[in-house]
Amino acid sequence: MFKAYRFLAMCTIGVAFATLSISSAQVYTTIDFPGALATTLNGGPNPQGTSMGSYTDTSGVTHGFDLTSKGVFTSFDPPGSTATTPNWISPQGEIVGSYLDASNVSHGFTLTGSTYTTVDFPGAAGTVLTSLNPSGQMSGFSCVVASCLSGTFHSFLVSKSGAFTSFDPPGATSSTASTVIPSGAVVGAYTDSGGKGHGYLLYHGTYTTIDFPGSIFTFVGAANPEQQSVGLYTDTSNVSHSFLLSNGVFTSFDPPGAVFSDASGINPGGIIVGIYVDTANIVHGFVRTP
Repeated sequence: MFKAYRFLAMCTIGVAFATLSISSAQVYTTIDFPGALATTLNGGPNPQGTSMGSYTDTSGVTHGFDLTSKGVFTSFDPPGSTATTPNWISPQGEIVGSYLDASNVSHGFTLTGSTYTTVDFPGAAGTVLTSLNPSGQMSGFSCVVASCLSGTFHSFLVSKSGAFTSFDPPGATSSTASTVIPSGAVVGAYTDSGGKGHGYLLYHGTYTTIDFPGSIFTFVGAANPEQQSVGLYTDTSNVSHSFLLSNGVFTSFDPPGAVFSDASGINPGGIIVGIYVDTANIVHGFVRTP
């Protein structure tokens, strides 16, 4: 489960990285699924204004949902799911993500209209799908633990024809591919032999490590076709914040009242969605509009 893993774990980039301070010029909107104990926004909005994420109901069960530009929530779960985490919505409205079955095995899924398709990496204990680009490539990661909530992960791409390619950045002991954009560039995250988390960019066979300056942990969770990336970083006080990386410049930000935040998606217009925790330890989704 990708977003759950991110929360529990707590594109040309050829120029020097710089840092900007937290911006106050943005508009933040909190998103809560009605009656939910916790809500996350994981991707979108697409050109139709639809975003998607997960919510936890009062029984502790996690479901997927989409949210239209008119504020209408629709809950959904693949057949046989005991927990659903959608991770991406395409301009055409196709959703990819992961779900747990009754045996606590994680599977990737696609949802096109009302049709669900399960996607599993051959031979893996568990599978998570994280994005879909216009060429039909999907990104994701395979897991050595069936639930995909811990253990070792390996990044992969799957072609429109269904061919899987597994990969890890040099020196990685574990990695997760977050997004494949139209150019074929992939962003994601990896853990090195010392246990430190880094972001990565894979473009034309070349890997670039992405670390928020001065951080002790960096996770790149999404990118848009303009090669802007978002994610989270943990500072030296062990507090996690959202960031935007655009044209080689990092910008740190948090929704008002957040004690933890994670930017989990960015669309072509620069609208960012994500997750934050407030001072009462409640998990919310957020939208950050430029």
